[in-house]
Amino acid sequence: MKRTEARDMLIRVGADIIAQHGFNATGINTILSAAGIPKGSFYYYFASKEDFGLAVIETFAEEYDDKLRVIFDDTASAPLDRLHSFFRAGLADMSSCDCSRGCLIGNLGQELSAQNDAFRARLDQVFRGWERRLAACLEAARDAGDIEMNQDPQRLAGFILAGWEGAILRAKVTKTTQPMQSYVDLLFERMLAVA
Repeated sequence: MKRTEARDMLIRVGADIIAQHGFNATGINTILSAAGIPKGSFYYYFASKEDFGLAVIETFAEEYDDKLRVIFDDTASAPLDRLHSFFRAGLADMSSCDCSRGCLIGNLGQELSAQNDAFRARLDQVFRGWERRLAACLEAARDAGDIEMNQDPQRLAGFILAGWEGAILRAKVTKTTQPMQSYVDLLFERMLAVA
């Protein structure tokens, strides 16, 4: 296995384990064993477990941003249809893992933000990037007359993302996507409905 392939494998396997068990509870040897990489090789690819954690965040953020780009840059779809697509993708992802993983960035934010400034700062950057995508979509919806003209897209995007992350957390706790679906239903019926 080439060096970059082994590193990518460690990140991919590690991200899955961390999503299920948390960063602090995930040991390096567990990741190496699950990835089929020889023990002792970890520090060849990463300077520390923190360096590895930041690489996991970076890789996830890049891959997720690619998914968001496909959804939100689809100008052939109406802005609110793009927003519906975003939520459908989240619901499908949560269903595919029986509500066991949740949002990796949200999970790490809850676990590590108070423990490590490097993690907190990077996770905040990721969330802010997501908010900007949501805000641009909401601004387009406002300009199209699909939502109230007095809505501030940036504030609304922050509110929507915070609520969505909370709904994902509740879905993990209840082991059902119902909290997520209820959130989406109420969002479109109440918050985004044009009077």
